[in-house]
Amino acid sequence: MFKLIIFGFLFYILGNPITAILVLLLILYVLDRRFVGVSPSLAKPIKRARNISKLRRQIAASPSDVSSRHELARLLIERRRYSEALKLLESIKSSLEDSAEYWDDLGNARLHTGHIAQGEADILHALEINPRVKYGQPYLRLADTFRDSDREKALQYLEQFHTIQSSSSEAFYLLGQMNQSLGKKEEAKSSYQESLDIYRSLPKYKKRQERKWAVKSFFRKLFLN
Repeated sequence: MFKLIIFGFLFYILGNPITAILVLLLILYVLDRRFVGVSPSLAKPIKRARNISKLRRQIAASPSDVSSRHELARLLIERRRYSEALKLLESIKSSLEDSAEYWDDLGNARLHTGHIAQGEADILHALEINPRVKYGQPYLRLADTFRDSDREKALQYLEQFHTIQSSSSEAFYLLGQMNQSLGKKEEAKSSYQESLDIYRSLPKYKKRQERKWAVKSFFRKLFLN
């Protein structure tokens, strides 16, 4: 109803329904980015592309620059260019063998290029070096990887994540998804509710990061029959 009112107002002001719809979508996007965070950022890909170009130039000038190669690989992973990222990461392996962040990035790239077993082993090695690397996010990545193929293993990784990070709406959202896929509707509802409860208890600075998962949990629970 609220959207219809805004649309009517914009149509009255602008006199063109197409323009009114475009302005309404822009307003909704800005509001979402400011208060919710479900829609993707338009500025982030542009900034990332600039950083990738800058790093490529640095590597061309200094091929032995390990930190630039690692950072470029991370940005390529964000862009889902996993094969290229994997080649870069493999080229600097001897220099970063003691880095938990490196092994997690390597495992992530391997998971997405079809090397599931090796990718899992790499990420577990990262967790051996530092069980709290990236605040436990590697456990969530493994849980998501095995969500459909090995649900018991996925649940184990989620439980391990909870031992490190108990204030994550995302973790309980994923747990709810898995329970739902297993037909455990009551457990799924409970997980989605836990995701919402955790979100409400978070400080303001943390809510911005977890809001997307709370919104998803709300609608999942709402439409769960």
